[in-house]
Amino acid sequence: MTQVKVYRISGEMLISHDHFPKWQKFNLELTGTSEKDAINKTYSLLGSKHKLRRFHIKINKVEEVDNKEAVSKNIQDLLAIDRWNI
Repeated sequence: MTQVKVYRISGEMLISHDHFPKWQKFNLELTGTSEKDAINKTYSLLGSKHKLRRFHIKINKVEEVDNKEAVSKNIQDLLAIDRWNI
C-alpha cells in the first residue's frame, strides 16, 4: 500500500489569457502518493476550474508538508479518516 503525503504547491497562473492577461499567484495543499502526482493534480484542478492549459500554469515550488502542518481544512478532514493516516 502506498503512503499518501501532503504537498504544498505554489506558483502562478495566467488569468484572462484571451482578453487582459494577468499572472496571479496561487498556493494549494494537495494529497498525493508522489510529488509528480501532486503536480499533475495541480494542473488538472486549475485547468478545469479556470479553463487553463498547462502552459498557462507555472509551478515555482513543491514541498512535502508534515501532516500536522497542513493548513487546509479539507486536507485535515481527509487525514482524519483511518485509511489515510500515515
